[in-house]
Amino acid sequence: MAGVDASAQLVQAPAFVLHTRPWRETSLLVEVLTARHGRLGLIARGLASARAQPLRAALQPWQWVGLAYVPKGELGQLRGAEPLDTSPRLAGPAWLPAFYVNELILRLVPRQDPLPGLYRAYAEVRQQLGEGSGLAWALRRFERDLLIELGLGMDLHEDCDGASIEPGARYLLDPEHGLRRTPADSRQPTAAGAAIIALANDQCPPAQELASLRLPMRALLAHHLGARGLQSWQMAASLAR
Repeated sequence: MAGVDASAQLVQAPAFVLHTRPWRETSLLVEVLTARHGRLGLIARGLASARAQPLRAALQPWQWVGLAYVPKGELGQLRGAEPLDTSPRLAGPAWLPAFYVNELILRLVPRQDPLPGLYRAYAEVRQQLGEGSGLAWALRRFERDLLIELGLGMDLHEDCDGASIEPGARYLLDPEHGLRRTPADSRQPTAAGAAIIALANDQCPPAQELASLRLPMRALLAHHLGARGLQSWQMAASLAR
């Protein structure tokens, strides 16, 4: 494991819980995001007893915890977890965006690849979603930062021909070539130049321009995800219907 002592001694680290699922009869497979060691899969054993209730409670998605675990090949062994803060209340409109953020990480981020910038971006989007306002802007910023950390980001200051981004123009987010200026009547999802400039400068644009980023970013992410889309996208479509 990158950055972890190969002697398999106990490691302690803060982490965000991304997902849990049953593992065999009495255990859980816990997916977490750490600053130093990246995304990890850890087996939490023996959770059927009443004594294990505090540990089960600490392993809820979006919880920030102090972990104690033993690295062991692909899946480490969890020894303990204690909450480091009060997990944000992700009810109402923030619930699905929160699920989406975690699903993106689980699908795109390989295990045991240190990405400290992603850890910071996750902490920021967690706080923003917990506040319950500016959800669309929080997601666009996180998508941008996730792609950058994975080496899949693009230059948001100029198009693929080297020209500066023009506020009134429309652009396709081409995964192979970068930003490509596109006619306004293009049937492909395009983003407003003003929105791209705002994203590059980390300044939230007006609502209409911000909305123009959603579908182009989704198309870009879909390219990297491959043929299988996201459950959160399907859930959002069902809710819209």
